[in-house]
Amino acid sequence: MKRAQLPPWVIVTGAVVMAFPFGWGVGLLAAYIIAGKEVGQLPAATVPLGLLGVLAFAVSPTAQPTTRFKILSAGAVLLVALAWLVA
Repeated sequence: MKRAQLPPWVIVTGAVVMAFPFGWGVGLLAAYIIAGKEVGQLPAATVPLGLLGVLAFAVSPTAQPTTRFKILSAGAVLLVALAWLVA
């Protein structure tokens, strides 16, 4: 049985969408690691850096589109679960 193939641009679009919660979580995690629980205004600097880094990964040709989508999806789920456990 032949597997259905999605065009790569659809998968990359999904990776870009998943990059937003993952990048946001990376930025907040960086602020939390740097400053502890009293992060104050630090996420204003770390969240945009996290978003830029993850968005660059989402559109870069470093890995197959499906691999990038899987990494970003798993990372977003893990960071949301971590945030839920910490809160």
